[in-house]
Amino acid sequence: MPPLEQYKENIRRFYRRQKRMPSYREITRLCDFKSTNAAYKLVDRLLAVGAVAKDASGRLTPQKLFGDIPVLGIVEAGWPSPAEEELMDTMDLNEFVGNNEATYMLEVSNDSMIDAGIMPGDLVLVERGIDPKDGDIVIAEVDGGWTIKYLRKRGKEVMLIPGNKKYKPIIPTSQLNVAAIVKAVIRKY
Repeated sequence: MPPLEQYKENIRRFYRRQKRMPSYREITRLCDFKSTNAAYKLVDRLLAVGAVAKDASGRLTPQKLFGDIPVLGIVEAGWPSPAEEELMDTMDLNEFVGNNEATYMLEVSNDSMIDAGIMPGDLVLVERGIDPKDGDIVIAEVDGGWTIKYLRKRGKEVMLIPGNKKYKPIIPTSQLNVAAIVKAVIRKY
């Protein structure tokens, strides 16, 4: 494995374990460098190839550090059909993200959105700072509590609609703050 790939793998392992990017000092240890100057040079190389980026405060964020995920074909959800594995495309999860610094994930803990395909235990990829539109699935603070629901706007009236018929719409009594919009759902099996 070329040295740059090995260094990237060391950083990926750290990120998976620690759930954060390493500092320059930690990169120095991870890559067996003699000085932090070598870590700065490595980060410059990783920035140049788009593997990492820096946020507004100068901290490292992963970009293409994990690479693209191959899209190998189409699978029939109805009646079985012959399938051949064929590389159709690749997908970079950053395609779902408009602003890396404003994007985060939340774990869903109830069944109020199951008709929208969002199940308990799913992870939702959400982005702050987007103006919500009618029909968007949003993360909202309503009357002091947090929820995930469809946003409905009818004139001046705003309400949150569940994706499960056993729940009632929520009409805010004192406050409604849309914190983020759901961009994608990730389900682990």
